[in-house]
Amino acid sequence: MNNEQLQKQQDEIIESGQLELDENKQKHRIHLLTIIGEIEGHENLPGTSKTTKYEHLLPRLASIEDSNEVDGVLVLLQTSGGDCSAGLALAEMIASLSKPVVSLVIGDSHSIGVPLAVASDYSFIVPTGTMIIHPVRMSGMVIGAPQTFDYFKIIQDRITGFIASHSKVSVPRLEELMLNKGVLTKDLGTILVGEDTVREGLIHEVGGIDKALTKLHQLIAQK
Repeated sequence: MNNEQLQKQQDEIIESGQLELDENKQKHRIHLLTIIGEIEGHENLPGTSKTTKYEHLLPRLASIEDSNEVDGVLVLLQTSGGDCSAGLALAEMIASLSKPVVSLVIGDSHSIGVPLAVASDYSFIVPTGTMIIHPVRMSGMVIGAPQTFDYFKIIQDRITGFIASHSKVSVPRLEELMLNKGVLTKDLGTILVGEDTVREGLIHEVGGIDKALTKLHQLIAQK
């Protein structure tokens, strides 16, 4: 790698947490996509918050699909959740990529991070990684009318439907986990740690970066 390529790589990491992995013995060209902090949607979050901006990732995902220089994608997740609409849009984009995709939850993948984690062809979570499943929330003024609750239900159904169609967990089980009253002290929902996510059918396997890359190389070779 020459100085110009190295500088470009460093700029990519600083700007958006993106990186091309192409030094492997298989000579596969892997795009590393990181989803870190809170998923930022239509409103800017405070400058002190760690965020992933969906307007950055959407064109990047489109360029990955269009590129002949990318063989597969590794998605690293450490997110507290965020904007439901933006997160679900990103999950749909990841799920529709024709390139093999492997996801790895390296810390947390909470709330809208759940559909992002299951959008890949194969998913991993580290032993101490966590996923929180809870009902949709909304900040700001909420009008207490039947239409508001209908709207919430539509959003919730979109999310649970996506998760169920990209994992082995059913919609009734997801709703049961979301409405659990006995786990989170000041909220409804369920926190799943490592092996719990595999047992529930959300994630395929417990493992780290070594297993994730090995699986991705296998999927690329098969394709």
